[in-house]
Amino acid sequence: MRAVFIVLIGAGVLLAQVPEVDAGKQLYAANCANCHGVSGDLIVGVDLGHNKFRRASTDDELVGIITKGIAGTGMPPANMGRPQALTIVAYLRSLAPMGAAGNTAHGQALFASKGCAGCHRVLGTGSRVGPDLSEIGSFRKPPEIEQSILDPDASIEPDNRTFKAVTKDGTTITGRVINEDGFTLQVLDSKERLLSLNKADLKESSYATTSGMPSFKGKLTPEELTDLVAYLTSLKRMDSK
Repeated sequence: MRAVFIVLIGAGVLLAQVPEVDAGKQLYAANCANCHGVSGDLIVGVDLGHNKFRRASTDDELVGIITKGIAGTGMPPANMGRPQALTIVAYLRSLAPMGAAGNTAHGQALFASKGCAGCHRVLGTGSRVGPDLSEIGSFRKPPEIEQSILDPDASIEPDNRTFKAVTKDGTTITGRVINEDGFTLQVLDSKERLLSLNKADLKESSYATTSGMPSFKGKLTPEELTDLVAYLTSLKRMDSK
């Protein structure tokens, strides 16, 4: 059983996910993340998110470690069968970096031409309305970046939720909360103004349950998507390159 498939596009490679990868992600979070960490790099010498394993290289070897554990170590056997273990392996394989597959220069041009800079800022250029993406490649893996582009509602970071408030005088404010304490909120609004709001002055307030970012599904060709993901993956902290 293969839970991921590769579509060859010219010189690029697009990793597409199917339901088994999502199932593997859930099983990983429930059974593995406590020891290995969400990113898979808590154990010295092991980086599951980058497919760096100490004792395995093939899918079958990984399934064996998951289901049987490793004697004499802190790795216990998981209470699951081979089909479930295979979904975890598929999820781990999907995390392997693939950013170099696309054309980063073309991806940068697409970032500007497709309107991304109208909401996001990169290295001092662009809007502050959305999250700054200058180091996004250090924190998000290619499949996660691709998902954010195609299905932004699938996973929304708490700090990136859209906030909406109505003051007692009827003024409506929409933006992102930058800071909050027991009495005040600092909000970067849709016009990039930093506003300080007293909670006592608000008639109502709430966080949106959907992303403020539109989906680009169907708006990018497969080649464009690959190149845009490659560009965003290349944006990393200087000390992580």
